[in-house]
Amino acid sequence: MKFLDQAKIFVKSGNGGAGAVSFRREKYVEFGGPDGGSGGRGGDVIVQCVDGLNTLIDYRYKQHFKAGTGTHGMGRQRTGADGNDVVLKVPVGTQIFAEDNETILADFTEVGQEMVLLKGGNGGFGNMHFKNSTNQAPRHANPGLAGEEMWIWLRLKLIADAGLVGLPNAGKSTFLASVTAAKPKIADYPFTTLHPNLGVVKIGNREFVMADIPGLIEGAHEGAGIGDRFLGHVERTRTIVHLIDGTQEDVVGAYKTIRGELEAYGHGLAEKHEILALNKADAIPEDELAEKKQALEEASSRKVHVISAVAGQDVDKVLFDVLGQLDDAREAEAAAEEEDEAPWTP
Repeated sequence: MKFLDQAKIFVKSGNGGAGAVSFRREKYVEFGGPDGGSGGRGGDVIVQCVDGLNTLIDYRYKQHFKAGTGTHGMGRQRTGADGNDVVLKVPVGTQIFAEDNETILADFTEVGQEMVLLKGGNGGFGNMHFKNSTNQAPRHANPGLAGEEMWIWLRLKLIADAGLVGLPNAGKSTFLASVTAAKPKIADYPFTTLHPNLGVVKIGNREFVMADIPGLIEGAHEGAGIGDRFLGHVERTRTIVHLIDGTQEDVVGAYKTIRGELEAYGHGLAEKHEILALNKADAIPEDELAEKKQALEEASSRKVHVISAVAGQDVDKVLFDVLGQLDDAREAEAAAEEEDEAPWTP
């Protein structure tokens, strides 16, 4: 199944059915009169967040979704049936934007969330509705109201606990493959990863979700390379694992390049907790490795893990560090919720 994290679609709610103009004419009935029923209501456009989806591929081959039109009213006081709703099912993490791709209309973060995006048009009144003491034989009815229509953008931001970032060929896919059951494409050339990959990390009796996004390069936040499109997948993570290729000459420059892109992109990425890991340690002489680690610690002012994803060297230390950060983040979120729910006291 292909991964698709963005789609533009057209949605339209149903038109309301028209009211009927009808008069009762039955043998042996002394008094006739208007008996035209009202039209049915047009169908709604409903968006549901469901489990079991992790891509927007369903909207790649069908881009137009129209709800049903309400049935017209009929004689004998019969009201028309309502039009069928159209339901758009989206995965967790989907955002809906207006046609300008900037105005956000909805953000689905939990399974079961649902919203009516467009309401169907009301059905028109039949002539029975207009009967009164001074107009006992009305010969007009209302047409149904037109439905609403619009183009929208669906944008998926993966829900993961930790996100892997780094320059192309930093070993992110290898790291994900070594700690999860995911099988991302791995090769010795840049931009092997063309779409995000998700994997479940199981360590001890704990587990968490890790996302690997395509490599970033300088200028990614402005559209250079392919990473700018996927930076949004890191927005919802609680912590970032920053992998740096230890075999390159300027590891400090590589670190600053990614940090600069995260800060330029915004949306709180630069403020997220970052775990640094110097990768491919098995391919570097010990003295050179020590120098690069020290230079990286001085430039980042934080602890640097020395690992080899392909050999599994010290990978567990990074995972336990991630678990610790996730626990701290959850405690902070719980404390914030309790503070918001605390009753007011004078």
